[in-house]
Formats: sequence, C-alpha cells, structure tokens
Amino acid sequence: MVLFWFRRDLRLKDNTALFHALSNEKPGSVQAIFILDTNILDELPKNDQRIQFILKELQGIDHKLKESGSSLDIHYGNPLEIFKRILDDNNIAAIYTNEDYEPYAIDRDLEIKEHLEKLNIPLYIYKDHVIFHKNDIVKKDEKPYTVFTPYMRKWKKKVIEEKIISYNSEALLSRLKKNTSVFKIPEEFQLINIKTQYPSREINIDLIKNYDLTRDIPSINGTSRLSLHFRFGTTSIRYAVIKALEINNQWLNEFIWREFYQMIIWHFPKSATHNFKAGYNNISWDNKPDYFKRWKEGTTGFPMVDAGMRELNATGFMHNRLRMITASFLCKHLLTDWRFGEAYFAEKLLDYDLASNVGGWQWAASTGCDAVPYFRIFNPESQQKKFDPNFKYIKKWIHEFGTSSYPEPIIDHKFARERAISVYKRALHSIK
Repeated sequence: MVLFWFRRDLRLKDNTALFHALSNEKPGSVQAIFILDTNILDELPKNDQRIQFILKELQGIDHKLKESGSSLDIHYGNPLEIFKRILDDNNIAAIYTNEDYEPYAIDRDLEIKEHLEKLNIPLYIYKDHVIFHKNDIVKKDEKPYTVFTPYMRKWKKKVIEEKIISYNSEALLSRLKKNTSVFKIPEEFQLINIKTQYPSREINIDLIKNYDLTRDIPSINGTSRLSLHFRFGTTSIRYAVIKALEINNQWLNEFIWREFYQMIIWHFPKSATHNFKAGYNNISWDNKPDYFKRWKEGTTGFPMVDAGMRELNATGFMHNRLRMITASFLCKHLLTDWRFGEAYFAEKLLDYDLASNVGGWQWAASTGCDAVPYFRIFNPESQQKKFDPNFKYIKKWIHEFGTSSYPEPIIDHKFARERAISVYKRALHSIK
C-alpha cells in the first residue's frame, strides 16, 4: 500500500503529490490520509474556526473519494507516532506529500523521513504550495533575496520563461485504493454548527480586473478574500497565478509577496520569532498591558485602528490595508513588541499563515528583511481620509462612533510619532 498524506493541500484538483502518487503507483494501491496533528491542535481551542474549516473540507474530500469507491482515513495524534502505528499494521511501499516551509513542518518532515529511511521506505515530497520555492529564485551569488523588488522582477521573468504546469489529479481518482471506511472525526473535534461565513473559493474575474483600483478601500468588496483557501490549499495556487498573469498585475504582485515571505521563512527560520534585522534588537519596547488590551478590543480612540480590530474579532478576517494600519499603530504608536501583535493575529485570523504574518508584522515594525523605514509611521487619521473618507467602513464596525460612548484617543499622534522615531534611532545608534 502507498500513502498520500494531505496537509496544506486540501483539494483533489491540481494536487501535485496526489497526481504523482496516482500516476507512479499501481492502480488500487494509494490510500489518502490526513493527520490531526496534536502538536498543533493542542495549542488551539477545540472549536477554533480554522479547525472547523479543515474538518468541513475533509468531509467534502471524503464524499468525493467515496464516489470513486475510496475514502479518506483520519488520524489523530503525533505524526511520527501515527506513522509508526500505520507501518506496524501495514506493508507501506512509499509515502507521498506536498512540501511545507514553516520551521515546525521542516523539523517534523525530517524526523519522519529519518524514520522511514531506516525502513527503506521513500518519502516523496513535492512543490505545490507555491510556484517557486527554496532556491528557485536567488541572486547571482546563489544567495537568497532579502529585498522584494529585485526578487519580484526575477520571479516574473522566470514565470514567463517556465510555463506553469497543472496536474490533473482529479481525473485519476479511480486509481485510489478501494475501501468502504467510514469517515470518522475524533470526538474532541466533532463538526459543530458555526456562524462563520467562509469566503468562496471561486475567483471573481470581474473583481480581479479592478483589483488595483479597489484593493485599498475596506468598505467595499474589492479584494479576492481567497487567502484562507491559499493557506489551506483548497484552491490551486497555479490556477490563481495563471489568472493573475492574464488579468491583473497588481493581484499577481500579492502572490509574489506571499512567495517572497515563504522563501524568507525557509532560508531564515529564526525570523519567525526574531528580528530579521539584528540592529533592532535593542528597541526599548514599552509593552504596556493596558495599551495592548485596548488595541485588541478596538477601543484606542483611533477609528481606523478600532474598526480593523473589531472586524478581526467579529469575523476572523481583516482587510489588508487595515492589517498594515493596526500593526503600525501597535508597534510605533504604542511601542509594543511586534511579537505580541503577531501572536494575536495568529489566534484570530482564519487565513493565518506564519510566513506572511511574520513578514507583514516585521514590515510594519521596521525590523524585517524588506521593511518600511522606521521613520515612516502611518497616521491613522490620514489613512481614514484617504481610504474611508465617508466613514462607511468605520461606522459599520464602530456602532458608537460619533457619540460620547466612543473613547478619546489613547495617545497623541504627534507625541507617539516623535517618541517612536527617537526610540528607534537610539536603538540603532546603540549598536554602533
């Protein structure tokens, strides 16, 4: 028997590793599995909306597999221990899966690979989550790019030179192992009735055509809302990038930013928890608990910041423009370490992706590889005048806006800006 291991690729269509497993192995030998990884899940509440999203997707996959006479096997526990049990009970010839670039995933896969090698069982890992990965896009000296613009230029040149290949894995499902296993979710993770409205996985072509014109306006439906599906692989990144190449260059750039951060986290795994630029290690963060609490609640008295945080708390989504505004405000205005904000986003965002989230937070905090200069500090009022001039977005999320119930600003913008510049400058000078 051969195993195909679903991970961040929860789809049957255009799935690289699934295609190769079904193409390379004997018909009827491939069994699809998914592991509910306790190393990850033990850190989350059982009713976490992302877990519920995964379970619903797995249920849909199993339903589709049953149409082909197969099914999806669900396992719950530590992945290495799960594989040890499977290998003890079955004659496994090979395991196929798609690559993940986060530090934990790299360590997990290395541990499993080393165990499999002792048993002479191959682990085939394929690129599926991105168009280019690892060392696909590097400088002339073979070192990774740490600035986005030259990376982006080389990425676009390479994607034109190398045709994007899709994999018709869905057409091969009849080659899966036949069985009638019952789709069973562990009792701890039973599907529950939830209020969350997950965004569609379909690409709205008309919306994407105008993406460059609408993407910064939070009060309208001007972004694709597909980030959740790219995070869990429920939509093919190849299909989306092909459409971006055809329709809108600005939308294409968003995919390149995503891959840039994936490349950074793979080459520099410590950046997940450490400042990419060591020169910023000496920043004297204020880290006031009350400030952080009010930022999380959306009661800072800065309407654009508060509206963004309330949208996040209510829906698990935040418009990208607001992600930049709220992150900059926490780090620069309130002088709170970016890691506090990154952790809160990790808790709340449905589309949470470690590489992109860390990259975005370090960009806002000016500590990242290609960050906004430390002296560039978003003015929430200016951002409101530019992107929500009629307060449409603000009024949607702050019902008491314009009344005495809405709090006064937690801090003076001019004072906060000057203080941040002074603190950052002092930190940089201290290493010279």
